[in-house]
Amino acid sequence: MAKALLGYVGGSDPRLLAEMRRLQQRVQDLETELVRIQAENDALAAAASHDRIMEHVDAHQAEPALT
Repeated sequence: MAKALLGYVGGSDPRLLAEMRRLQQRVQDLETELVRIQAENDALAAAASHDRIMEHVDAHQAEPALT
């Protein structure tokens, strides 16, 4: 009786299993997208930092490089 009340009669509902697989795939897709976006953000932050450093360098007043 308890199993019937909890929905265990006749095995698992195929619609529920399909929905669970779909949601697991969606979570995996979102995790992959998050890693990609974090890497892109890190690259942009590094480029912005480099640009800020280069703004402070004045090529006309800089000393020539030693060769």
